[in-house]
Formats: sequence, structure tokens, C-alpha cells
Amino acid sequence: MKYLPLSSSFYRKNRKAFMGHMKPKSLAIFNSNDIYPVSADCVLPFEQHRDIFYLSGVDQEESILVLFPDTVESKHREILFVRKTNAHIAVWEGAKLSKEEASALSGVPTVYWLDDFKAVFQELSTQCETFYFNTNEHYRQAVETETREDRFIKWCKKHYPAHAVAKSNPILQQLRSVKDAEEIEQLQRACDITERGIRRVVSFLKPEVWEYEIEAELVHEFLRNRSKGFAYEPIIASGANANVLHYTVNNQQCKAGDLVLMDVAAEYGNYSADLTRTFPVSGTYTPRQKKVYNAVLRVKNEATKLLVPGTLWKEFHVEVGNLMTSELLGLGLLDKADVQNETPEKPAYKKYFMHGTAHHLGLNTHDYGLLHLPMEPNMVFTVEPGIYIPEEGFGVRLEDDVVIQKTGAPLNLMENIPIEIEEIESLINA
Repeated sequence: MKYLPLSSSFYRKNRKAFMGHMKPKSLAIFNSNDIYPVSADCVLPFEQHRDIFYLSGVDQEESILVLFPDTVESKHREILFVRKTNAHIAVWEGAKLSKEEASALSGVPTVYWLDDFKAVFQELSTQCETFYFNTNEHYRQAVETETREDRFIKWCKKHYPAHAVAKSNPILQQLRSVKDAEEIEQLQRACDITERGIRRVVSFLKPEVWEYEIEAELVHEFLRNRSKGFAYEPIIASGANANVLHYTVNNQQCKAGDLVLMDVAAEYGNYSADLTRTFPVSGTYTPRQKKVYNAVLRVKNEATKLLVPGTLWKEFHVEVGNLMTSELLGLGLLDKADVQNETPEKPAYKKYFMHGTAHHLGLNTHDYGLLHLPMEPNMVFTVEPGIYIPEEGFGVRLEDDVVIQKTGAPLNLMENIPIEIEEIESLINA
């Protein structure tokens, strides 16, 4: 791994918190992700399942974490199973974690080789009544691929049909949504790396540059700062491409007079930043572009102020919708008749602002968080309003990452990344 890991005490604290929510005589199992094939002998780069990472810090395939607070033997309260290195693996892939390294990284005192899992699990199964399975219940998930976790659940139900089952995800949704100070530091590092990439691109931007050249400049800066690269597939959308919300082909040339919308950010240590800026290709915004840009910026700034403890998700989005409606009226994109004819299911502003304003951020770009619960201090959110005008051939989106504070305005982790028109134009034309 390129990044500097968090302390083992962080992972011990997370496991303790999770076990505090478990039923008596229950056991929880967490599996690493698969390595996914492309074709022939090609595979995708490994990405660790964020739940086992959150609870152990182990960033290696074929690892299993077992938590069993009520075990007969205290050494089996927490167990890590890791892949054993052999001479062949060491030569072709590099050595895997030793038992000692896995224990030091995670703070788990008992580490076995993966080959021992079934025998140990059989012993533990006789002592417990309930298995906690780690199913994917994120509100955005639409996964068709059978995961390693899915296969384990099938196997476990087949071989241990008399055990009750429970769900890990609701516990993790609550725990992971509120960030520890160490997590916020990792997110700040991801945001700082993102800033370096943006400042590099600002000096590179000019007419006739290709979108993919901008992508290359960004990933160069991210990698040289210990990031694996982009936290998500980058969106570099010039001109009318900005009206495609998830435009990722990045294969067009940036033309003089156009805007280029960049929804790009770095990851660091598996924590994701999430940034959007919209820059003028020629170095200056036209008067119309300025009006739309400043309207989006005002919505972003006012929406940020609403992210305080106790705020409810649905109410937040209603308030942001009111802010956006006012701005769209001022821009002449909506009129009074549009507002009079709107319905709660189809508000008028959605014609020009189709997506949500904020989402949880952390180990996933769209991170865990139960949307029916009030917001709490140390939750991290994006704030990302936009106005998209296909008939005028451009769109503007602005996005920062903020941490809810106990009192006062949220902490903006991206406050040093240029966003005001005057600073952006000055930097591009320097």
C-alpha cells in the first residue's frame, strides 16, 4: 500500500463499538472482496471491502474477520484469518501479511491462516446461536455480481441451518456515518491531494486541450502524492457534455469560450474526496456564465449552512430546492407559472437541477448513513448543487466536502481549493 495506515487503536475501538450492538451468543463474519476477472488472465486492481477494512485495517484479499464477544475462550473474541504466503506467491506477487504484521496492523491478537477457517468456525458455531451476515443494504446499491460475502452466506446457511441470522449493515450504517478524528484527517489528506491536482490543471487549461489530457494531469499529481488515483471515475465535461450528469468518456476537445466541469477527486488510504469545479477554458467567464456560476455558488454556500446537528435529510433537500427555485427565477430559466404548476413529486427546479445536493462521504464516495436519522457532529457530507442548461450548451456544478460541527458552520475540507470567479480567472491567466 502507498498510504500511511491509521493506528491499530482506531480499529480496536471500531470493533468494540460493533460488538456492543450484537445480540448475546452471536458471532459476526466479515469477508474481503474478491479479485474480479476481466478476461483471459487479466483482473481488476484489488479493492478491499470497506467494512472489513473499517474494522481491521487489513487491505488484503482472502481475509476474514470474526467477532464473537461471548466465546468460551477469550482469544476467540476477535480473530483474523489471512492468506498464507508461500515461495511461489512471494516471487510472483510479493509476500502477504504475516500473522505478526496482521496483528500489529489491526490490533487483533489472534491471527490464523485462512486454511484453518472451517475448522475454527466449526468449533465456534457450537458456542453461538446467531450469525451476523454482512449484506449490502446501501440505498444506492444495485449489484448483480455475486460477491465473496454472498457465497459465504450461502455456504453458511447450507451447513448451519439451525442458527438464527442477523444483519451487520444497520450497525455499520450508524457507526461508519459518524467519523473519528483519524478518519477526518485521512479525508483531509485526500482533499489536499485533490487540491494539488486542481492547481496543476488550472495552469494547464487552455483552448484545444483534450478532456483526457486534463484527466492525465490530475492522475499524475494524485499518484505522486501517495494516492491510488481517482476516488471514482472522473467526469471531465467540456461545453454541452456537462449536461450529462455522469459523463465519463472524457474524449472531447475543450473549445474556446466553453466551460469545463470537472467532478474529480483523489482517494487516500481508501477514503474518498469528492470535488466539482467548473472552469472557463479561455480563462474568463462570459457574463451569462458568471450569472449562472454565481447562482450555483450562492446555493452551495447557503445549503452548507443548513448542515447542522438535528437536520433531517428530507427537510434539507426541500430547503435547498427553495433556494434553487429562487435562483432559477432570477436567471429567467423559470417563471411564476412554472412554480405555480409544480407538485411535491415534480418541483419546477428539477428541470435544471436533477440530482441531490448532498451525500455522506468517507470510505465510500457515497458512504454509509441512515437517511431517516438526524444529522450528527462529525458526519461528513458533500454539498453539490448544479444548474444544467442544454439549450445554452453548458452546465455548472460546484462541490465541496464538509464536516458537521457541534456548533456553528460546517468545516470545509476543501476551503483552499479555488472557487470564487476572480481567483479562478487570475490563476488561469497567470
